[in-house]
Amino acid sequence: MYETLCSPITLGNVTLKNRLIFAPTTMGLSDEDYFKKIEGIAAGGCSMIIIGDVPVLPARFGHSLYSKKGFAYYQKLAETVHRHDCLICAQLHQTDTNLKGMIKYIPGVLTKKISQQELRPLLNAQVAPYISSLPVKRVKKITAAFGTAAVLAKKAGFDMVQVHGDRMCGSFSSAMFNHRTDCYGGSAENRVRFAVEAVSAIRSQLADYPIDFKLAVRQENPHYGNAGVLDTELPLFVPMLEAAGVTSFHVTLSNHSSLNDTIPGAKHPYFSEEGCFLKFCDQVRKYTKLPICGVGGLVHPDFIEQQLADGRIQCAAMSRQLIADPQWMNKVSAGETGKIRRCVRCNKRCLGGMMAHQGVHCIYDKKIAEKQ
Repeated sequence: MYETLCSPITLGNVTLKNRLIFAPTTMGLSDEDYFKKIEGIAAGGCSMIIIGDVPVLPARFGHSLYSKKGFAYYQKLAETVHRHDCLICAQLHQTDTNLKGMIKYIPGVLTKKISQQELRPLLNAQVAPYISSLPVKRVKKITAAFGTAAVLAKKAGFDMVQVHGDRMCGSFSSAMFNHRTDCYGGSAENRVRFAVEAVSAIRSQLADYPIDFKLAVRQENPHYGNAGVLDTELPLFVPMLEAAGVTSFHVTLSNHSSLNDTIPGAKHPYFSEEGCFLKFCDQVRKYTKLPICGVGGLVHPDFIEQQLADGRIQCAAMSRQLIADPQWMNKVSAGETGKIRRCVRCNKRCLGGMMAHQGVHCIYDKKIAEKQ
């Protein structure tokens, strides 16, 4: 009944056992709880898990591929996922947050005078001056680091990498943030240069390694998202990224605006429908034959199977639904779709938990714990 969804697909030179992917997600959990969550999702039958926000440069905070402890962390993560016949992908990124500019907001955050909702636009307001003033030497160091980080990710056990096309890549791509007047700014050809160099750096060091690209699309009329590219820029961006070495695309709405837009709830004024971002996949499809992964409130097996069978997308990515029910794919494969705990896109304990610094959870968690 779900022939396409359950069928394998090859991305670059790796084969996924089915078409379901866990989308990159910031969890905000302790390492122990995070490993449990990721292992549960891997055991649930999805074909690949994308680990979000793996820094391409040595990091002072969090986990880094460059440190002995950080490398061991990612290595253990890969081993944990592989135990369940599931692949793992590292989402390589460089933050565009102006860390020096954050300092003045720390007292307000600590005293709770500035909420997370209020902090986000304050930080986003600093992106344009930060991106526009980075020295060229620094920019080239960052794009080259994508190659170095990819090599380390492969050594740690990752099956492929995804270049985060939002964050710094997306900010360089966006005319809203990129006000540079050198070879990295101005025309669309110049604004895509950062992303192209990042992909090329990986391909120059890893000739056959699969490179996915998270392609963030900015929408106008009505306006949603601030980073990323306009649909009118896709005819230029997509072929250039493909020529640089991209082997697949993960298409979604661009960020740097309200998280309620990029992680839309069921009552969102514009993105309330299941598959709300698939229209961006339709736009990208015009300019490439490479596999495209779609995302956006995907929940129901019948709907997803239809999108895959029609060739609209080649893979489907979920986050909230697999947090609500990690066994989603196993239940689909076993013909037990009636037993699926369906995400209702309430955003109460997933996005809500993240914003409240309580970690990503689900409204079903308490009921599940009571049964155990």
